[in-house]
Amino acid sequence: MKSLVSTIIVVSAFLLVSSVWAQAQMGVSLQSKAPENAKVYFITPHDGQKVGATFTVKFGLSGMGVAPAGINQAGTGHHHLLIDVDTLPDMSKPLPANEKIVHFGGGQTETEVTLPPGKHTLQLLMGNYLHIPHSNPVMSKKITVTVE
Repeated sequence: MKSLVSTIIVVSAFLLVSSVWAQAQMGVSLQSKAPENAKVYFITPHDGQKVGATFTVKFGLSGMGVAPAGINQAGTGHHHLLIDVDTLPDMSKPLPANEKIVHFGGGQTETEVTLPPGKHTLQLLMGNYLHIPHSNPVMSKKITVTVE
């Protein structure tokens, strides 16, 4: 039974990725439109705050809802935390997942972050069900924290 469930998950993921790739090749935009009044922001930490090596980041959102990746529901998205990102990625494509762009596709609204000592920038960016920023990007102001 466990093998069957694993096979179904793999096949479903393959079909989703294939569908997304095919639509992108045909020039179909996969971006979603966010509500006009949508805003994402940091509850904590605050801009300029001094933090320990491991600290809590809480995401704030107004004017739209949170939905996990894979759930295509109008007026929703999920968080991505950009850490020390100087140049934004292509906003018409799925955001890459790496140490600088952290995905919260489960619909999480807070996390623990561990960074080395020094100054770091943080920014929040909402993505749609496919991790693609909305056509009118919902992005926080970039803040700076100092890890002591």
